[in-house]
Amino acid sequence: MSQIWKDLIESVKGSEQDFTTGKIGRAILLLTVPMVLEMVMESLFAIVDIYFVSSLGAEAIAAVGLTESLMAIIYSVGMGLGMAATGLVSRRIGEKNSTDASWSGAQTLMLGLIVSVFIAVPGFTMAEDILGLMGATEKTIEQGRSFTSIMLGGNAMIMLLFINNAVIRSAGDAAVAMRVLWLANGINIILDPCLIFGWGPFPELGLMGAAVATSTGRGLGIVYQFYHLIRGSKRIRMHWKYFIPDLKHFKKILKLSAGGVGQFLIATASWIGLYRIMAVYGEYVIAGYTVALRLIIFTLLPAWGISNAAATLVGQNLGAGKPERAEKSIWITGLVNTVYLVLLGISFYVLPERYIGFFNVDQVVMEIGTQVLRILSLGYLFYGFGMVVLQSFNGAGDTLTPTWLNLICFWFIELPMAFILARHFGMAEKGVFVAVVIAESLLAVMGLYVFVRGKWKLNQV
Repeated sequence: MSQIWKDLIESVKGSEQDFTTGKIGRAILLLTVPMVLEMVMESLFAIVDIYFVSSLGAEAIAAVGLTESLMAIIYSVGMGLGMAATGLVSRRIGEKNSTDASWSGAQTLMLGLIVSVFIAVPGFTMAEDILGLMGATEKTIEQGRSFTSIMLGGNAMIMLLFINNAVIRSAGDAAVAMRVLWLANGINIILDPCLIFGWGPFPELGLMGAAVATSTGRGLGIVYQFYHLIRGSKRIRMHWKYFIPDLKHFKKILKLSAGGVGQFLIATASWIGLYRIMAVYGEYVIAGYTVALRLIIFTLLPAWGISNAAATLVGQNLGAGKPERAEKSIWITGLVNTVYLVLLGISFYVLPERYIGFFNVDQVVMEIGTQVLRILSLGYLFYGFGMVVLQSFNGAGDTLTPTWLNLICFWFIELPMAFILARHFGMAEKGVFVAVVIAESLLAVMGLYVFVRGKWKLNQV
Protein backbone atom coordinates (compact mmCIF):
# COMPACT_ATOMS: atom_id res chain seq x y z
CA MET A 1 0.00 0.00 0.00
CA SER A 2 1.45 3.40 -1.01
CA GLN A 3 2.18 6.04 1.61
CA ILE A 4 -0.39 8.45 0.12
CA TRP A 5 -3.12 5.83 0.45
CA LYS A 6 -2.09 5.19 4.05
CA ASP A 7 -2.20 8.93 4.76
CA LEU A 8 -5.67 9.20 3.20
CA ILE A 9 -6.97 6.41 5.45
CA GLU A 10 -5.33 8.01 8.50
CA SER A 11 -6.85 11.41 7.66
CA VAL A 12 -10.39 9.99 7.59
CA LYS A 13 -9.94 7.81 10.68
CA GLY A 14 -8.28 10.60 12.65
CA SER A 15 -4.62 11.40 13.08
CA GLU A 16 -2.48 12.07 16.16
CA GLN A 17 0.13 13.79 13.96
CA ASP A 18 1.98 16.79 15.38
CA PHE A 19 1.37 19.35 12.60
CA THR A 20 4.27 21.54 13.67
CA THR A 21 6.82 18.92 12.62
CA GLY A 22 7.41 16.61 9.68
CA LYS A 23 6.58 17.15 6.01
CA ILE A 24 4.25 20.07 5.33
CA GLY A 25 2.62 18.27 2.41
CA ARG A 26 1.64 15.36 4.65
CA ALA A 27 0.31 17.70 7.35
CA ILE A 28 -1.81 19.51 4.73
CA LEU A 29 -3.16 16.21 3.41
CA LEU A 30 -4.06 14.89 6.88
CA LEU A 31 -5.93 18.08 7.73
CA THR A 32 -7.40 18.96 4.34
CA VAL A 33 -9.13 15.68 3.45
CA PRO A 34 -11.44 15.54 6.50
CA MET A 35 -11.99 19.31 6.43
CA VAL A 36 -13.03 19.20 2.77
CA LEU A 37 -15.35 16.27 3.47
CA GLU A 38 -16.73 18.18 6.46
CA MET A 39 -17.51 21.21 4.30
CA VAL A 40 -19.09 19.02 1.62
CA MET A 41 -21.42 17.70 4.30
CA GLU A 42 -22.19 21.23 5.53
CA SER A 43 -23.04 22.33 1.99
CA LEU A 44 -25.40 19.37 1.61
CA PHE A 45 -27.77 21.05 4.08
CA ALA A 46 -28.35 23.77 1.49
CA ILE A 47 -28.53 21.46 -1.53
CA VAL A 48 -30.86 18.89 0.04
CA ASP A 49 -33.26 21.53 1.35
CA ILE A 50 -33.52 23.42 -1.93
CA TYR A 51 -33.85 20.17 -3.92
CA PHE A 52 -37.01 19.17 -2.08
CA VAL A 53 -38.31 22.71 -1.56
CA SER A 54 -38.04 23.50 -5.29
CA SER A 55 -41.11 21.34 -5.96
CA LEU A 56 -43.18 23.64 -3.70
CA GLY A 57 -42.89 26.57 -6.14
CA ALA A 58 -41.07 29.87 -6.66
CA GLU A 59 -42.58 31.43 -3.50
CA ALA A 60 -41.13 28.66 -1.32
CA ILE A 61 -37.71 28.99 -2.95
CA ALA A 62 -37.83 32.78 -2.50
CA ALA A 63 -38.75 32.34 1.18
CA VAL A 64 -35.75 30.06 1.68
CA GLY A 65 -33.47 32.51 -0.13
CA LEU A 66 -34.60 35.52 1.89
CA THR A 67 -34.37 33.56 5.15
CA GLU A 68 -30.90 32.30 4.29
CA SER A 69 -29.74 35.86 3.64
CA LEU A 70 -30.83 36.63 7.22
CA MET A 71 -29.37 33.39 8.56
CA ALA A 72 -26.06 34.57 7.18
CA ILE A 73 -25.96 37.00 10.13
CA ILE A 74 -26.05 34.00 12.46
CA TYR A 75 -23.42 32.24 10.38
CA SER A 76 -21.31 35.39 10.68
CA VAL A 77 -21.47 35.43 14.48
CA GLY A 78 -20.86 31.68 14.66
CA MET A 79 -17.93 31.84 12.26
CA GLY A 80 -16.52 34.89 14.00
CA LEU A 81 -16.57 33.17 17.37
CA GLY A 82 -15.22 30.08 15.64
CA MET A 83 -12.30 32.16 14.39
CA ALA A 84 -11.59 33.28 17.95
CA ALA A 85 -11.63 29.62 18.97
CA THR A 86 -9.35 28.75 16.05
CA GLY A 87 -6.80 31.40 17.01
CA LEU A 88 -6.81 30.57 20.72
CA VAL A 89 -7.07 26.79 20.56
CA SER A 90 -4.62 26.19 17.71
CA ARG A 91 -2.05 28.53 19.31
CA ARG A 92 -2.35 26.77 22.70
CA ILE A 93 -2.10 23.36 21.01
CA GLY A 94 1.04 24.55 19.24
CA GLU A 95 2.40 25.52 22.67
CA LYS A 96 1.49 22.02 23.95
CA ASN A 97 -0.94 23.52 26.50
CA SER A 98 -4.05 21.35 26.15
CA THR A 99 -5.63 22.62 29.39
CA ASP A 100 -5.79 26.24 28.27
CA ALA A 101 -6.90 25.09 24.82
CA SER A 102 -9.84 23.24 26.35
CA TRP A 103 -10.71 26.17 28.62
CA SER A 104 -10.68 28.64 25.73
CA GLY A 105 -12.90 26.38 23.64
CA ALA A 106 -15.47 25.93 26.43
CA GLN A 107 -15.66 29.65 27.16
CA THR A 108 -16.21 30.43 23.48
CA LEU A 109 -19.08 27.93 23.41
CA MET A 110 -20.76 29.55 26.39
CA LEU A 111 -20.45 32.99 24.85
CA GLY A 112 -21.99 31.74 21.60
CA LEU A 113 -24.92 30.21 23.47
CA ILE A 114 -25.60 33.49 25.28
CA VAL A 115 -25.52 35.46 22.03
CA SER A 116 -27.93 33.02 20.35
CA VAL A 117 -30.65 33.81 22.89
CA PHE A 118 -30.70 37.48 21.86
CA ILE A 119 -31.18 36.44 18.22
CA ALA A 120 -33.75 33.71 18.89
CA VAL A 121 -36.41 35.79 20.64
CA PRO A 122 -37.03 38.45 17.96
CA GLY A 123 -36.37 35.94 15.17
CA PHE A 124 -39.05 33.53 16.39
CA THR A 125 -41.69 36.12 17.24
CA MET A 126 -41.24 38.58 14.34
CA ALA A 127 -40.70 36.29 11.32
CA GLU A 128 -43.50 37.83 9.23
CA ASP A 129 -42.32 41.39 9.83
CA ILE A 130 -38.74 40.43 9.01
CA LEU A 131 -39.73 38.82 5.69
CA GLY A 132 -41.81 41.89 4.88
CA LEU A 133 -38.85 44.18 5.47
CA MET A 134 -36.84 42.01 3.07
CA GLY A 135 -39.34 42.77 0.31
CA ALA A 136 -41.19 39.42 0.29
CA THR A 137 -44.67 39.28 -1.26
CA GLU A 138 -47.74 38.24 0.73
CA LYS A 139 -47.63 34.74 -0.81
CA THR A 140 -43.99 34.32 0.12
CA ILE A 141 -44.62 35.52 3.67
CA GLU A 142 -47.59 33.20 4.07
CA GLN A 143 -45.62 30.17 2.89
CA GLY A 144 -42.34 31.02 4.60
CA ARG A 145 -43.17 32.49 8.02
CA SER A 146 -43.01 29.15 9.88
CA PHE A 147 -39.76 28.20 8.13
CA THR A 148 -38.22 31.56 9.05
CA SER A 149 -39.37 31.50 12.68
CA ILE A 150 -37.97 28.00 13.28
CA MET A 151 -34.64 28.71 11.58
CA LEU A 152 -34.08 32.01 13.41
CA GLY A 153 -35.52 30.77 16.70
CA GLY A 154 -33.30 27.69 16.64
CA ASN A 155 -30.13 29.58 15.72
CA ALA A 156 -28.30 28.09 18.73
CA MET A 157 -28.03 24.86 16.72
CA ILE A 158 -25.99 26.65 14.07
CA MET A 159 -23.97 28.66 16.57
CA LEU A 160 -22.90 25.62 18.60
CA LEU A 161 -22.28 23.47 15.53
CA PHE A 162 -19.89 26.07 14.07
CA ILE A 163 -18.03 26.83 17.29
CA ASN A 164 -17.73 23.21 18.42
CA ASN A 165 -16.32 22.13 15.07
CA ALA A 166 -13.90 25.07 15.07
CA VAL A 167 -12.60 23.93 18.48
CA ILE A 168 -12.33 20.31 17.40
CA ARG A 169 -10.73 21.23 14.08
CA SER A 170 -8.23 23.64 15.62
CA ALA A 171 -7.07 20.95 18.01
CA GLY A 172 -6.19 18.86 14.94
CA ASP A 173 -9.11 16.41 15.26
CA ALA A 174 -10.46 17.22 11.79
CA ALA A 175 -11.83 13.70 11.26
CA VAL A 176 -14.19 14.11 14.25
CA ALA A 177 -15.52 17.42 12.89
CA MET A 178 -16.11 15.65 9.59
CA ARG A 179 -18.10 12.81 11.21
CA VAL A 180 -20.30 15.36 13.01
CA LEU A 181 -21.48 16.73 9.67
CA TRP A 182 -21.94 13.24 8.25
CA LEU A 183 -24.29 12.42 11.10
CA ALA A 184 -26.20 15.71 10.92
CA ASN A 185 -26.62 15.53 7.15
CA GLY A 186 -27.63 11.89 7.13
CA ILE A 187 -30.50 12.69 9.48
CA ASN A 188 -31.46 15.78 7.48
CA ILE A 189 -31.53 13.86 4.19
CA ILE A 190 -33.84 11.23 5.68
CA LEU A 191 -36.18 13.64 7.46
CA ASP A 192 -36.45 16.33 4.76
CA PRO A 193 -38.78 14.55 2.30
CA CYS A 194 -40.61 12.77 5.14
CA LEU A 195 -41.56 16.03 6.87
CA ILE A 196 -42.06 18.16 3.75
CA PHE A 197 -44.32 15.71 1.89
CA GLY A 198 -45.67 13.62 4.78
CA TRP A 199 -44.15 10.30 3.82
CA GLY A 200 -45.07 7.30 5.95
CA PRO A 201 -46.11 8.14 9.52
CA PHE A 202 -44.73 11.70 9.33
CA PRO A 203 -47.01 14.77 9.10
CA GLU A 204 -47.00 16.84 5.91
CA LEU A 205 -45.46 20.13 7.05
CA GLY A 206 -44.51 21.65 3.71
CA LEU A 207 -41.75 24.24 3.87
CA MET A 208 -41.78 24.15 7.67
CA GLY A 209 -40.74 20.49 7.46
CA ALA A 210 -37.41 21.52 5.91
CA ALA A 211 -36.66 23.71 8.94
CA VAL A 212 -37.61 20.97 11.41
CA ALA A 213 -35.48 18.38 9.58
CA THR A 214 -32.44 20.64 9.38
CA SER A 215 -32.68 21.68 13.04
CA THR A 216 -33.07 18.07 14.17
CA GLY A 217 -30.03 16.93 12.20
CA ARG A 218 -27.90 19.75 13.53
CA GLY A 219 -29.10 19.15 17.09
CA LEU A 220 -28.06 15.50 17.06
CA GLY A 221 -24.73 16.49 15.53
CA ILE A 222 -24.16 18.82 18.50
CA VAL A 223 -24.85 15.95 20.91
CA TYR A 224 -22.06 13.97 19.21
CA GLN A 225 -19.73 16.97 19.41
CA PHE A 226 -20.17 17.31 23.16
CA TYR A 227 -19.69 13.58 23.59
CA HIS A 228 -16.29 13.88 21.92
CA LEU A 229 -15.28 17.11 23.67
CA ILE A 230 -16.17 15.89 27.16
CA ARG A 231 -14.85 12.37 26.66
CA GLY A 232 -11.69 13.99 25.33
CA SER A 233 -8.67 13.13 23.21
CA LYS A 234 -4.93 13.55 23.57
CA ARG A 235 -5.23 17.14 22.33
CA ILE A 236 -8.35 18.51 24.00
CA ARG A 237 -10.76 17.54 26.76
CA MET A 238 -13.40 19.73 28.37
CA HIS A 239 -14.49 19.44 31.98
CA TRP A 240 -17.81 20.81 33.17
CA LYS A 241 -16.03 23.45 35.29
CA TYR A 242 -14.64 24.98 32.08
CA PHE A 243 -18.18 26.01 31.09
CA ILE A 244 -18.66 28.32 34.09
CA PRO A 245 -18.76 31.81 32.50
CA ASP A 246 -15.57 33.79 33.05
CA LEU A 247 -16.10 37.48 32.26
CA LYS A 248 -12.37 38.16 31.83
CA HIS A 249 -12.07 35.33 29.32
CA PHE A 250 -15.25 36.52 27.59
CA LYS A 251 -13.61 39.91 27.13
CA LYS A 252 -10.56 38.32 25.53
CA ILE A 253 -12.73 36.21 23.23
CA LEU A 254 -14.87 39.19 22.26
CA LYS A 255 -11.79 41.24 21.46
CA LEU A 256 -10.39 38.48 19.28
CA SER A 257 -13.70 37.55 17.66
CA ALA A 258 -14.74 41.17 17.01
CA GLY A 259 -12.79 41.20 13.79
CA GLY A 260 -14.07 37.78 12.77
CA VAL A 261 -17.69 38.63 13.51
CA GLY A 262 -17.21 42.02 11.89
CA GLN A 263 -15.80 40.66 8.66
CA PHE A 264 -18.65 38.20 8.24
CA LEU A 265 -21.32 40.72 9.30
CA ILE A 266 -19.95 43.10 6.70
CA ALA A 267 -20.15 40.38 4.06
CA THR A 268 -23.59 39.35 5.30
CA ALA A 269 -24.96 42.88 5.24
CA SER A 270 -23.82 43.20 1.65
CA TRP A 271 -25.52 39.87 0.85
CA ILE A 272 -28.79 41.12 2.36
CA GLY A 273 -28.35 44.35 0.42
CA LEU A 274 -27.94 42.43 -2.83
CA TYR A 275 -31.16 40.50 -2.17
CA ARG A 276 -32.94 43.78 -1.45
CA ILE A 277 -31.72 45.28 -4.73
CA MET A 278 -32.90 42.20 -6.64
CA ALA A 279 -36.26 41.99 -4.85
CA VAL A 280 -37.78 44.65 -7.13
CA TYR A 281 -37.25 42.35 -10.11
CA GLY A 282 -39.60 39.70 -8.72
CA GLU A 283 -39.71 36.30 -7.05
CA TYR A 284 -38.36 34.45 -10.07
CA VAL A 285 -35.13 36.44 -10.01
CA ILE A 286 -34.70 35.77 -6.29
CA ALA A 287 -35.53 32.09 -6.82
CA GLY A 288 -33.03 31.73 -9.67
CA TYR A 289 -30.31 33.48 -7.69
CA THR A 290 -31.07 31.33 -4.63
CA VAL A 291 -30.82 28.04 -6.54
CA ALA A 292 -27.55 29.09 -8.21
CA LEU A 293 -26.15 30.39 -4.93
CA ARG A 294 -26.86 27.07 -3.23
CA LEU A 295 -24.84 25.32 -5.94
CA ILE A 296 -22.02 27.84 -5.58
CA ILE A 297 -21.98 27.40 -1.80
CA PHE A 298 -21.91 23.63 -2.31
CA THR A 299 -18.74 23.99 -4.38
CA LEU A 300 -17.08 26.75 -2.34
CA LEU A 301 -17.43 25.05 1.05
CA PRO A 302 -14.89 22.35 0.16
CA ALA A 303 -12.58 25.23 -0.72
CA TRP A 304 -13.32 26.64 2.74
CA GLY A 305 -12.26 23.24 4.10
CA ILE A 306 -8.88 23.66 2.43
CA SER A 307 -8.68 27.21 3.81
CA ASN A 308 -9.52 25.99 7.31
CA ALA A 309 -6.64 23.53 7.08
CA ALA A 310 -4.34 26.45 6.31
CA ALA A 311 -5.70 28.42 9.30
CA THR A 312 -5.06 25.50 11.68
CA LEU A 313 -1.52 25.02 10.37
CA VAL A 314 -0.79 28.74 10.68
CA GLY A 315 -2.03 28.92 14.28
CA GLN A 316 -0.23 25.81 15.46
CA ASN A 317 3.05 26.65 13.73
CA LEU A 318 3.08 30.24 14.97
CA GLY A 319 2.42 28.85 18.45
CA ALA A 320 5.40 26.54 17.99
CA GLY A 321 7.57 29.48 16.90
CA LYS A 322 7.80 28.42 13.24
CA PRO A 323 6.53 31.35 11.10
CA GLU A 324 8.34 30.24 7.93
CA ARG A 325 6.65 26.85 8.09
CA ALA A 326 3.31 28.65 8.54
CA GLU A 327 3.94 30.77 5.44
CA LYS A 328 4.94 27.79 3.32
CA SER A 329 1.73 26.02 4.35
CA ILE A 330 -0.29 28.95 3.00
CA TRP A 331 1.43 28.92 -0.39
CA ILE A 332 0.86 25.20 -0.86
CA THR A 333 -2.78 25.16 0.24
CA GLY A 334 -3.45 28.31 -1.83
CA LEU A 335 -2.16 26.61 -4.97
CA VAL A 336 -4.28 23.51 -4.35
CA ASN A 337 -7.37 25.63 -3.75
CA THR A 338 -6.83 27.70 -6.89
CA VAL A 339 -6.47 24.66 -9.14
CA TYR A 340 -9.65 23.13 -7.71
CA LEU A 341 -11.75 26.28 -8.17
CA VAL A 342 -10.46 27.08 -11.66
CA LEU A 343 -11.47 23.62 -12.89
CA LEU A 344 -14.84 24.01 -11.21
CA GLY A 345 -15.35 27.49 -12.68
CA ILE A 346 -14.75 26.16 -16.18
CA SER A 347 -17.35 23.47 -15.61
CA PHE A 348 -19.91 26.03 -14.35
CA TYR A 349 -19.32 28.31 -17.33
CA VAL A 350 -19.55 25.58 -19.96
CA LEU A 351 -22.40 23.48 -18.52
CA PRO A 352 -24.57 25.70 -16.28
CA GLU A 353 -27.83 24.17 -17.54
CA ARG A 354 -26.74 20.73 -16.36
CA TYR A 355 -26.29 21.99 -12.80
CA ILE A 356 -29.45 24.13 -12.56
CA GLY A 357 -31.43 21.39 -14.31
CA PHE A 358 -30.77 19.12 -11.32
CA PHE A 359 -33.51 21.04 -9.50
CA ASN A 360 -37.19 20.94 -10.36
CA VAL A 361 -37.57 24.59 -11.42
CA ASP A 362 -39.48 26.30 -14.22
CA GLN A 363 -37.89 27.85 -17.30
CA VAL A 364 -37.62 31.41 -15.98
CA VAL A 365 -35.85 30.30 -12.80
CA MET A 366 -33.61 28.08 -14.95
CA GLU A 367 -32.57 31.02 -17.14
CA ILE A 368 -31.74 33.27 -14.18
CA GLY A 369 -29.82 30.51 -12.38
CA THR A 370 -27.81 29.73 -15.52
CA GLN A 371 -26.89 33.39 -15.89
CA VAL A 372 -25.73 33.57 -12.26
CA LEU A 373 -23.47 30.51 -12.61
CA ARG A 374 -21.85 31.78 -15.80
CA ILE A 375 -21.08 35.24 -14.48
CA LEU A 376 -19.90 34.27 -10.97
CA SER A 377 -17.66 31.49 -12.30
CA LEU A 378 -15.52 34.15 -13.99
CA GLY A 379 -14.02 35.05 -10.62
CA TYR A 380 -13.04 31.54 -9.55
CA LEU A 381 -9.41 32.14 -10.58
CA PHE A 382 -9.15 34.75 -7.82
CA TYR A 383 -11.33 33.14 -5.14
CA GLY A 384 -9.03 30.16 -4.50
CA PHE A 385 -5.94 31.87 -3.13
CA GLY A 386 -7.94 34.75 -1.66
CA MET A 387 -9.93 32.41 0.59
CA VAL A 388 -6.79 30.71 1.90
CA VAL A 389 -5.01 33.98 2.63
CA LEU A 390 -7.94 35.54 4.50
CA GLN A 391 -8.48 32.42 6.60
CA SER A 392 -4.77 32.29 7.36
CA PHE A 393 -4.92 35.81 8.81
CA ASN A 394 -7.69 34.57 11.09
CA GLY A 395 -5.66 31.52 12.07
CA ALA A 396 -2.84 33.86 13.06
CA GLY A 397 -5.27 35.79 15.26
CA ASP A 398 -5.29 38.80 12.91
CA THR A 399 -9.04 39.16 12.38
CA LEU A 400 -8.98 42.92 11.81
CA THR A 401 -7.19 42.83 8.45
CA PRO A 402 -9.88 40.69 6.74
CA THR A 403 -12.52 42.92 8.36
CA TRP A 404 -11.14 46.07 6.73
CA LEU A 405 -10.69 44.30 3.40
CA ASN A 406 -14.30 43.08 3.50
CA LEU A 407 -15.55 46.56 4.41
CA ILE A 408 -13.77 48.14 1.46
CA CYS A 409 -14.68 45.50 -1.12
CA PHE A 410 -18.27 44.74 -0.09
CA TRP A 411 -19.64 48.06 1.23
CA PHE A 412 -17.61 50.62 -0.69
CA ILE A 413 -17.38 48.70 -3.98
CA GLU A 414 -19.85 45.80 -4.31
CA LEU A 415 -23.12 47.37 -3.04
CA PRO A 416 -22.79 50.78 -4.75
CA MET A 417 -21.66 49.11 -7.97
CA ALA A 418 -24.54 46.59 -7.88
CA PHE A 419 -27.09 49.39 -7.39
CA ILE A 420 -25.61 51.60 -10.12
CA LEU A 421 -25.24 48.81 -12.68
CA ALA A 422 -28.72 47.43 -11.96
CA ARG A 423 -30.72 50.67 -11.74
CA HIS A 424 -28.77 53.31 -13.70
CA PHE A 425 -27.05 51.26 -16.42
CA GLY A 426 -30.12 49.17 -17.19
CA MET A 427 -28.43 45.85 -16.43
CA ALA A 428 -31.13 44.82 -13.89
CA GLU A 429 -30.20 41.69 -11.92
CA LYS A 430 -27.21 41.02 -14.21
CA GLY A 431 -25.56 44.15 -12.82
CA VAL A 432 -25.72 42.65 -9.33
CA PHE A 433 -23.99 39.46 -10.46
CA VAL A 434 -21.21 41.41 -12.22
CA ALA A 435 -20.61 43.55 -9.12
CA VAL A 436 -20.16 40.41 -7.00
CA VAL A 437 -17.42 39.06 -9.30
CA ILE A 438 -15.51 42.35 -9.35
CA ALA A 439 -15.67 42.84 -5.56
CA GLU A 440 -14.65 39.27 -4.72
CA SER A 441 -11.73 39.39 -7.17
CA LEU A 442 -10.47 42.66 -5.71
CA LEU A 443 -10.72 41.17 -2.22
CA ALA A 444 -8.40 38.33 -3.25
CA VAL A 445 -5.84 40.68 -4.84
CA MET A 446 -5.76 43.00 -1.83
CA GLY A 447 -5.50 40.03 0.57
CA LEU A 448 -2.51 38.67 -1.33
CA TYR A 449 -0.77 42.06 -1.16
CA VAL A 450 -1.18 42.22 2.63
CA PHE A 451 -0.05 38.59 2.98
CA VAL A 452 3.20 39.19 1.08
CA ARG A 453 4.06 42.08 3.41
CA GLY A 454 4.23 39.50 6.22
CA LYS A 455 3.09 41.47 9.30
CA TRP A 456 0.61 38.72 10.18
CA LYS A 457 3.53 36.57 11.40
CA LEU A 458 4.10 38.96 14.31
CA ASN A 459 0.56 38.81 15.70
CA GLN A 460 0.18 37.57 19.29
CA VAL A 461 -2.93 35.99 20.85
